[in-house]
Amino acid sequence: MAACSMEDVLARVEKEEAEKLKNISVYKGLELEFDLGNLLACDQNPPDTRQFRKRTADEFLRALARDNTQLLVNEIWKLPVERVEDVIVAKLPDPATRLPREKPVPKPRPPTRWEEFAKLKGIQKKKKTNLVWDEVHKQWKRRWGYKRASDDTKEWLIEVPVTADPNEDQFAKRIKAKKERIDKNELNRLKNIARAQKVKVPGVGLLPTDQQSKNDLGKAIQVAKMSTASVGKFQDKLAKEKEPKNSGKKRKFQPLIGDFSAEKQKQLDLLKTMESKKPKLNITKAVNKQMREEDREAAATKKRKRSQKGRRGGFDGKGGKGGKKQGAK
Repeated sequence: MAACSMEDVLARVEKEEAEKLKNISVYKGLELEFDLGNLLACDQNPPDTRQFRKRTADEFLRALARDNTQLLVNEIWKLPVERVEDVIVAKLPDPATRLPREKPVPKPRPPTRWEEFAKLKGIQKKKKTNLVWDEVHKQWKRRWGYKRASDDTKEWLIEVPVTADPNEDQFAKRIKAKKERIDKNELNRLKNIARAQKVKVPGVGLLPTDQQSKNDLGKAIQVAKMSTASVGKFQDKLAKEKEPKNSGKKRKFQPLIGDFSAEKQKQLDLLKTMESKKPKLNITKAVNKQMREEDREAAATKKRKRSQKGRRGGFDGKGGKGGKKQGAK
């Protein structure tokens, strides 16, 4: 084995260092524009036509992408770094380029009926604290949810009301009432979603109850009749069946949230009528009333003249003319 001289070793080391520098050093006529926050590099240099002719299109594009990526990595290593769990991490600056969104901007959630009513009436939501003082346990507890303050479902003793059945389970009754409240809130939530998406919601109808009263049964019969194709027009009545209550025309009320211009005009017309000094004159009605009075006066005058004429030239009871008595000749 031939001995290597010191000059050969130094030459080989210099050659290896030059190769390493050649791999990480890239020359560009125009400097690239970097946006390190987005890991973006913009190359505005024109393509080298000589290199493009010598190589294929894929080889040229790969070499170009490699050089630009190397310049981007060189810029990243100039940033401050830190070690996190045996990994070197660079701190990227804030992005400077605004990139387009992949998906459209989500539409804002439409307000519920309560939110619209609160906005119309100026009702502001007051933020409540999450913790309240529990007088029973003498400590701060959550206002809602698990282990909340004044939780009546954790009571071991419930007083039976005077009007309630003494054999009724008050604990089961309380749990059932809570479940009904939860279901009602869920139904209102689904109704809000359907109204926001402009979907028609079918009516709830008659809800089942443990004991149905006379009014409930009458309402059930009426609903069954109205469910026919003729809307109950040709349905026969039962024996001694009374007319259903509140089956006439319903009163129509103006909505709380609607056309503000129409409501404003209605209020202005009302104020104008209240503030006017002279009452509003109906000309047609006044003319008709005057004509009836004139006809009535004409009929009364004619009747009075006829009665006066009868008294002057009338007949007596013996067949002679009335008036002056005829003397003896």
